[in-house]
Amino acid sequence: MPLHMTKIAFGTESAATLRAWLESQEEARTSTRYLPKRVDEMAGGSLFWIHQHTIIGRSPLIGFEQREDGRHWIRMEPRLIAVHPRAKRAHQGWRYLSDEDAPADLDGAIAEGDVMPARLVGELAKLGLV
Repeated sequence: MPLHMTKIAFGTESAATLRAWLESQEEARTSTRYLPKRVDEMAGGSLFWIHQHTIIGRSPLIGFEQREDGRHWIRMEPRLIAVHPRAKRAHQGWRYLSDEDAPADLDGAIAEGDVMPARLVGELAKLGLV
C-alpha cells in the first residue's frame, strides 16, 4: 500500500482554481524544504490537497527532485481527482497519510456537486459533527 502526503492548497481560492492551476501545467510541481524520510514508500501515492480545513482532492505523485537551492520539488500529475471531503486540521508543510486513512475518490455515480462543500464540512468538523 502506498504512502500519501497532505499539503495545504495555500493561496487557492477554491477547488476550481486549484484544478485550473494543476491542469495548466505540463507537470505540476510544488516545493518543500526537506525530502520526506519515507520517500521510498510513496511510490504510487498521491498528494492530498487541503482547502479550508478539508481534504478536497488528490494529485498522483510522480516523484521528488532536488532543486539547485537545496529545496526539493514534489512532482505530480497535472490533475485533481475529487475525493469524498474529509475534515483535516491545517498544518505547515506536508504530513504523511496512510492508504487506509485516505479518503476515497468520488466515483462516476457521484458528481462533485452532490457532496457537501469544503467550507460546510469544515464548519461541521469544528462542531464535532463529522
